[in-house]
Amino acid sequence: MRRLLNTAHIYMIVGLVSGFFYRGLTKLNDFTGDTQLGLVHTHALALGMLVFLLVLVLEKQFGLTSNRLFGWFFWVYNAGLVLSLVMMTLHGTLTVLGRPSGDAIALAAGLGHVLLTVGLVLLFITLGKVAPAKARPDDAPAQALRESADPQAIG
Repeated sequence: MRRLLNTAHIYMIVGLVSGFFYRGLTKLNDFTGDTQLGLVHTHALALGMLVFLLVLVLEKQFGLTSNRLFGWFFWVYNAGLVLSLVMMTLHGTLTVLGRPSGDAIALAAGLGHVLLTVGLVLLFITLGKVAPAKARPDDAPAQALRESADPQAIG
């Protein structure tokens, strides 16, 4: 669980720093057009910090890390997000500086998004395997009442 919290914390820092970088670079270069740099901030906070905070809650509730697919989700999703954020930062920086970014950056960004998608699929497969297998603690009293009310159980 600590790894999930630390991961969310790292993405929070990346999101905040990228916002400062975007603001500073565009101000220094008197840039007023559109750039992907402005999107890095929100992508890092939403797809990084918020997703891992939600996964932390799901881990607490269902024990996601007990399934072997969770490790695959964690690394594939992080690789996709880091690759996407780096390519967005690179493309946005080149745009602000007035330089072309080229097809390699677009290809790498596309690969990052594919990895994000695969990571999300792995997360949902993991959830499907662990969520029904573990009863919620607040269901225990209701289950005990149902069993005690069963006439065949008395005997």
